[in-house]
Amino acid sequence: MSPFFISTPIYYVNARPHLGHGYTTIVADSISRFHRLQGDATYFLTGTDEHGDKIVQAAEANGQQPREYVDAISALFQELWPRLEIANDQFIRTTDPKHAACVQHVLQAVYDKGDIYFDEYGGHYCFGCERFYTDKELVDGKCPDHQTAPTFIKEKNYFFRMSKYLEPLRQHIEANPDFIQPERYRNEVLSMLKEDLGDLCISRPKTRLTWGIELPFDRDFVTYVWFDALINYISALDYPQGAAYRKYWAGAHHLVAKDILKPHAVFWPTMLMSAGIPLYQGLRVHGYWTVNETKMSKSLGNVIAPLDMAHKYGLSAFRYFLLAEMSFGQDSSFSEEALVGRFNADLANDLGNLFSRSLSMTHKYFGGTVPECADLNSVDREVLEIGQNAMANFQAQFEHFQFSRALKSLWDLVRHLNKYIDLSAPWTLYKNQELTRLGTVLYVILEGMRKIALHLWPVMPSTSEAMLAQLGVRFDIQTVDLAAEVSSWYGLVPGTVVAERSNLFPRQDLDLQDTAAPAAKKTKDAPAKPAPAKPADASPQLIEFEDFAKLDLRVGTVMAAEKHPEADRLLVLRIDTGEPELRQVVAGIAEFWSADTLVGRQVVVVANLKPRKLRGLMSQGMVLAVKQDAGLALLGPSAAVPDGSKVS
Repeated sequence: MSPFFISTPIYYVNARPHLGHGYTTIVADSISRFHRLQGDATYFLTGTDEHGDKIVQAAEANGQQPREYVDAISALFQELWPRLEIANDQFIRTTDPKHAACVQHVLQAVYDKGDIYFDEYGGHYCFGCERFYTDKELVDGKCPDHQTAPTFIKEKNYFFRMSKYLEPLRQHIEANPDFIQPERYRNEVLSMLKEDLGDLCISRPKTRLTWGIELPFDRDFVTYVWFDALINYISALDYPQGAAYRKYWAGAHHLVAKDILKPHAVFWPTMLMSAGIPLYQGLRVHGYWTVNETKMSKSLGNVIAPLDMAHKYGLSAFRYFLLAEMSFGQDSSFSEEALVGRFNADLANDLGNLFSRSLSMTHKYFGGTVPECADLNSVDREVLEIGQNAMANFQAQFEHFQFSRALKSLWDLVRHLNKYIDLSAPWTLYKNQELTRLGTVLYVILEGMRKIALHLWPVMPSTSEAMLAQLGVRFDIQTVDLAAEVSSWYGLVPGTVVAERSNLFPRQDLDLQDTAAPAAKKTKDAPAKPAPAKPADASPQLIEFEDFAKLDLRVGTVMAAEKHPEADRLLVLRIDTGEPELRQVVAGIAEFWSADTLVGRQVVVVANLKPRKLRGLMSQGMVLAVKQDAGLALLGPSAAVPDGSKVS
């Protein structure tokens, strides 16, 4: 059991939490959960950075004292994380007395070693970045990040002999390719180290700033915010004598966004070298979330609040989208359209449909219990091979922070199981009473679903546990063996009772207006006034052939069916009409047809109707039926035809 320590950057409290903070912390939570799933001793740290010029300015702008201001903003972060299913082991604040004592301990050790000296310096100071810039670093005389002209400040300060450790740092990075990843950021740091970075100013005179940690060797100065903030990673572990430090620091990994690469890849390791502290194991650097190709900015008004998206589309969908959409290390553009598109394609159509149809068939054919698995044929063994490759690749990619690639691998299994159902045709096996073969097919499917649900626990914890519960499995992390999941396909116990249905991922729609509702407002219990009934003997209205030709009638197979959660007369059908994704149709036929009798049946779908919502669920067409005195007859072909065949 290896120790694994993961930290987020401690977030600066000059603004409320936004999507960028949410992404970084969800990533840290997911990788922490993954290592816990592997059986590793894991520690997950996050927190807030609360000192410096910007905090004083933000507090003044809000009419508050710095302490009052940081308490309020830090609380927003602490309250948000549990609502995003983030399970950190510790939340550290740089205003904690324990942290301040550790900072002073490290400062004194570096000072006693002769690596801190006093000097006068004049330079271009950006208050937004809280750092000095050289002429070479400025772009057209402005700070490259804030696009504002810095203030020239000349003052006496304390400096850290960072230059003394730049060559040893370069050698360490060269010798340890995994120290900074992805590789593009490793190369960027090596490029930095070719320049003359000089020494680091690590103090601010109290004549200019008092909101900070006092230098232990000169009470007239406070510590530069970066020398203060970076030490949180060891102060949280009770450095130097704490049991947590001795246990977890050997497996330390830091997770940061690319805008703070230099402090974490240059300042921090050189500080550690000077203090005689072993370097962290790895720095993992991600890109920006942009909106309309522009980095999120409070001033631009394009900041996305993570809880808003989680409330709107579901927490599991939100977490899944963030990890699946961004290729780790690169920038990614956020949009609701992309979120809804991925939700419907990956979660509703692929995973949701797999669970819905499989549980329904288990109840229809085996009374809701997991059947016995008999001898496997070549088709079954292909499923096992694809599943084993998918899980092995998922685990390898996830461990290396390549979350989008990991999920793509897992979805190879999700999609293949759906194809396996179509190829094996359980409805036909049941019709022919090939029950032994049918039991094997359903066992292979249900066991594959269990493995998928288990591997999704780091990404969507509560929904993973709900999926496992639907399969009759109680999640217990103490009994999980990921290596065994790859090597064996027989984890489900025959006879286990599964849920009758699953509707964890109902399709989403961007249209906020319920298109099925009339323009006039009505209450839920007050139906719209019905249209006057047409006399029974009224002649049908004649239309031109061109009008009829506008209809796109296609044959499709019902792959899954379930009752509408809010309407007794409606069924929600997922129909294969030969398109890349299953088509969802909400049909008013529950009075005459039960959901389980429709799975596997071919029907005729009006495929080019404008999608509309029916009692909150999107319907992408209609199925054709004939009303009779004895009930309702569904229209379909006289013999099986390929899905998507056009009716003419």
